Amino acid sequence: MRFLKKFLLWFLVVFALLILLLYIFDLSYLIRAVRITYLNGEKTAFLEDYVEFPNREIQKGIGQPWAISKEYNKAKPTDELEETNKKFKTVAFMIIKNDSIWYESYYDGYDKDTKSNSFSMAKSIVTAALGKAIMQGKIKSLDQKVTDFFPEFSGKFGDKMTVGDLSSMSSGLDWDESYYSPFSITTRAYFDDNLTDVILGLKVVEEPGKEFKYLSGNTQLLSMIIEKATGEHLADYVSEHFWKPLGAENEALWQLDNPNGIEKAYCCIASNARDFARFGKLYKQHGKWNGKQILDSAFVQQCITPRFSDAPMYGYGWWISDHLNKPLYYMQGHLGQYVIVIPDDDLIIVRLGRERDERADGNFHRNDFYVYIEETYKMIRHDRQN
Repeated sequence: MRFLKKFLLWFLVVFALLILLLYIFDLSYLIRAVRITYLNGEKTAFLEDYVEFPNREIQKGIGQPWAISKEYNKAKPTDELEETNKKFKTVAFMIIKNDSIWYESYYDGYDKDTKSNSFSMAKSIVTAALGKAIMQGKIKSLDQKVTDFFPEFSGKFGDKMTVGDLSSMSSGLDWDESYYSPFSITTRAYFDDNLTDVILGLKVVEEPGKEFKYLSGNTQLLSMIIEKATGEHLADYVSEHFWKPLGAENEALWQLDNPNGIEKAYCCIASNARDFARFGKLYKQHGKWNGKQILDSAFVQQCITPRFSDAPMYGYGWWISDHLNKPLYYMQGHLGQYVIVIPDDDLIIVRLGRERDERADGNFHRNDFYVYIEETYKMIRHDRQN
């Protein structure tokens, strides 16, 4: 009994010292990280973690339900698609054909209204917000300097950095895009309760506008610029100019760094497959919705066109491919969140889930991404033959 008391005492002392050291070395965000991930049995951010953070609501307006195809769910998923969905723990898979839901399935207790973390698909939505702010004249153009909004970045390289550099992932910012290291700035940004200071503490260490380098900090800084330019919280701006006009059927939630803080804009919109897909349709329609030009069509085209010849897989906020010789573009998020748009065949494919595949050597896109496209076409061909 005496040994147990002594052990508990030493344990509490060591634990208290550990907590103290985390605060001394400015690593207190790790306490929040451990509580939210490891104590929930996870190793990284996860689909339902929005319940662990404060959120700001993206309000809906009058819902515009998707049309349902006459062939809805008549086609059966291929064996490979089913195996892939099982292997990577898919929670939602949907095919929209000719603007009608042609096929959808849900797993693991999810349904059409269940909220799920967008992760980096939010980057495409932030870029859409940038396009709207430019359309309204609140931001001059993709070439406007970041220092017009945040002079903190003035310097040898920072003076050259533009909002377009942020959106096209070519800012030159010092950032470690590591999702599993507890000490990376990506982890700090996800769990810190003062994201503004984290971002304003960054340095521009390379000349902007020269090469593609995927950094979540780019989108976060871009969102702070949009908020300053519009005078609105990002969630409110997206609600007014996208969520409501696009007829989202459910409100969404955008994670905040603290209860009165800013949106974690590079990630973390909690919504569902049907409402995420609306951004795919908006871009497929060149920025037009119900006859109204929500986004400038030239801006939409620029988003889905590679900026750099040696980085053909990325434009401004959107990923790009030509798999099966079909030009396509897509939103992508951590753990395999996808909204894939294939305009030539009027297709939108949405996949949400808990895990994703690796990249083949020398490939820009993940292996599961190809499977979802290929198996969709097999389903369509098989349906036509019957």
